[in-house]
Amino acid sequence: MTDEEFSLADFYDTLDEQGHPLTTAARLAARLDVTHAEAEDRLEALVGEGVERVDVSADPVVFYPSDWADTQDRERVVLFADNREIVADQPSQWTRARLSNIAHLEDTTHEGAYRYRIRKEDIWAAPHETLDALLSTLREVTGKRDNGLEEFVESQWRRSHAFRLETHEDGYVVLTARSDDLMGNVGRQKLDDGQLRARIDDRTAWVNEDEVASVKRTLYEAGYPVQDERHLEEGDPLPMDLTLDLRDYQQEWVNRFVTSESGVLVGPPGSGKTVAAMGVMDALEGETLILVPSRDLARQWRQALLDHTTLTREQIGEYHGGEKNIRPVTIATYRTAAMDRHRHLFDGRKWGLIVYDEVHHIPSDVHRRTADLQAVSRLGLSATPVREDDRETDIYTLIGPPIGTDWDALFEAGFVQEPEVEIRYVPWGDDLDRYEWADADGHKRRQLAASNPAKTEEIRQIRRAYPRAKTLVFVDYLDQGNRLAEELGVPFVSGETPHPRRERLFSQFRAGERDTLVISRVGDEGIDLPDAELAILASGLGGSRRQGSQRAGRTMRPAGRALVFVLATRGTGEEDFAQRQTQHLARKGVRVTEQDAQAPAFREEEDEAVGGEDATDGDAVEPPAEESEGNR
Repeated sequence: MTDEEFSLADFYDTLDEQGHPLTTAARLAARLDVTHAEAEDRLEALVGEGVERVDVSADPVVFYPSDWADTQDRERVVLFADNREIVADQPSQWTRARLSNIAHLEDTTHEGAYRYRIRKEDIWAAPHETLDALLSTLREVTGKRDNGLEEFVESQWRRSHAFRLETHEDGYVVLTARSDDLMGNVGRQKLDDGQLRARIDDRTAWVNEDEVASVKRTLYEAGYPVQDERHLEEGDPLPMDLTLDLRDYQQEWVNRFVTSESGVLVGPPGSGKTVAAMGVMDALEGETLILVPSRDLARQWRQALLDHTTLTREQIGEYHGGEKNIRPVTIATYRTAAMDRHRHLFDGRKWGLIVYDEVHHIPSDVHRRTADLQAVSRLGLSATPVREDDRETDIYTLIGPPIGTDWDALFEAGFVQEPEVEIRYVPWGDDLDRYEWADADGHKRRQLAASNPAKTEEIRQIRRAYPRAKTLVFVDYLDQGNRLAEELGVPFVSGETPHPRRERLFSQFRAGERDTLVISRVGDEGIDLPDAELAILASGLGGSRRQGSQRAGRTMRPAGRALVFVLATRGTGEEDFAQRQTQHLARKGVRVTEQDAQAPAFREEEDEAVGGEDATDGDAVEPPAEESEGNR
């Protein structure tokens, strides 16, 4: 190879082979079997042509790409095996889909760079029938083999196939280990007498059927996810048809679920998870229980089933504080279904499918009781399977592995509108308000920052900038919501709003008779407001990533703009809260910008901030939008 033959592509090939984002003349000399001086000349020739150099103490000079995206128009995938990381630049949709099956997307940029990490949970949930198939996918997508990484993958694969739940020929549930040692050293060490009724042999134990979920969770936490291969009773049949066409990715979701009989559909708001769930119902044709967090969502499900399937009104029932009907398709609230006095009604039905909508609720102490309800198949739905209590893994342990599509692919295809997210920092408009905040502490201080009166003028400024946009203003405090509604001259919808008035206001918004609503947590999830174009988050739940994504999701539809403004009082813990609220969106590739408030009254230089801020999370006044037995 002559000096002229060492091109920019050769430089990138060197980085690929090394598995490292930079190189030195010494490394290149060893790779090409040339002298150090010859290697250095070849690298120096590329400086300014897509390669940069910097002097460091460990080696005289290191060389690295000056701009990955601008210098290479072909897909590049680099494996950093020691960290179990994969960096992909300009990857195709096929590559992203393959990577999503073996790794977790950690970060992405608008320049087309993606960073994935291979975690043990990703290997446990990988949709591959055999270890060879999984390793083949890994080699295909990275273009190489790494013994250390493949040993990690193999060890985690074996852990995920170490235990399985089965139905004994006599009808009871048994736990079987791959070996005697696993049952003795892991199974019987981790599980107590309440979970295992009796030993059958060295590899098999009789399981208490009431403790199946806790057995799965205990072994999962010990690093041994259980394969659930029980032969549950067939559900009662329910012939039905879906009356609309699924998108290609929705059909793929359905196919993957039908193959596995359990799983969680994870996709951005507006991607049609409810429609895909109806596609699953069409494919399985069994009696179905649909669990939802609120009565509003129950009504929406019922209407969607009537609009898009051949099911009749007589075949669909609702069971919650306002209505109690068990039908072939029953839509119930989590809270009601978990109550002992109603549970026998759900247990007595042979469900072919249970759908857990907004499945991120399932790890809570009350809602997780519904995971014990028996069904042939379990399907979870969520745009935001994240929890601030770090119990996300319980979602997949109790329901099934994630099934999803790369958000970027849906943005690019135009199926979902990518939101434009901006954090705006609002100063105090009045020194008296700032002094009151400075003298307060704990929950009171957080509430004063969230309810900063200066936010009202900033909301007006945003609405003036987008006068035709249908707008939702989100709040977490009832007093703030009532005040904003009065100052803006628009209705406030909260958990205290009677259901008939609530639905009437939502209907008026959908029909274009109203262009703005102030709304509390009742609008965080499940509310169908498809024409919302502008979401203003005036206050939030202590930096909840899920809440931030859900509120932004009210604007993420195929048509129009999706505008999201997060207001945070300058110099308070709200700054940190706002950044945390948008974290989940940023991880999905959504660009989040920050700037100061734009209202004219606040463009002058701010005074020096008074006091510090206690950024500890606190309870908001507005209660969660989950239904109790009676009307709220």
